[in-house]
Amino acid sequence: MTKPALNAVAVSLTLFLLPMSPVTAGVEFDALARCMEDATTARDENDLVRWLFATAALHPVVSSISVVSPEQRTAMARTVGRLFERLLTESCRPQFAAALERDGQGTVENAFQVLGQEAMRALMADPNVAEGFDAVETFIRKDKLELDAKPAVP
Repeated sequence: MTKPALNAVAVSLTLFLLPMSPVTAGVEFDALARCMEDATTARDENDLVRWLFATAALHPVVSSISVVSPEQRTAMARTVGRLFERLLTESCRPQFAAALERDGQGTVENAFQVLGQEAMRALMADPNVAEGFDAVETFIRKDKLELDAKPAVP
C-alpha cells in the first residue's frame, strides 16, 4: 500500500472519530462555529487536547495504559468548561444568541461538539501522532493488499 493510500486511511480514521456535523444547523450556527474556532487560542487548543485525551482514557480498554488522577481530570474539565462558557458568553455572544434563537437548546450541545472536533483535529494534526499512525504501515503485508489483475472466482 502506498504512503498516500495509508495517509488516506489515517484521514478516514480521523474523520470517523470526529462527531458528525449537526444536520439541523443553519447559517447562525455556522457563524457561531466559525467564531468559536477563531476565538480558540493555541493554549485553549492544548487544553482541549489534554481534556480529550484524559476523558478518552476513561474507556476501560485503555484506562490501564494511561494514568490521569481524578484531580487532574477535574482540573481539565474545569478549564474546558470555562473555555466553553467564555466562548459562548463573551467571545461569540452575538453568534450564540442568534443560533440559540434559531436552533433552540440543541445549540449548546452542537457548540460543545465543535470544541470536541477542534480538539480531535489538533490531536491528529500533531506530527508525532501522525508518525504513530504511520507506524502501522510497518505491519501491513503489502503483498496481501495488492489487487490481482484477474477477477475473483466465485
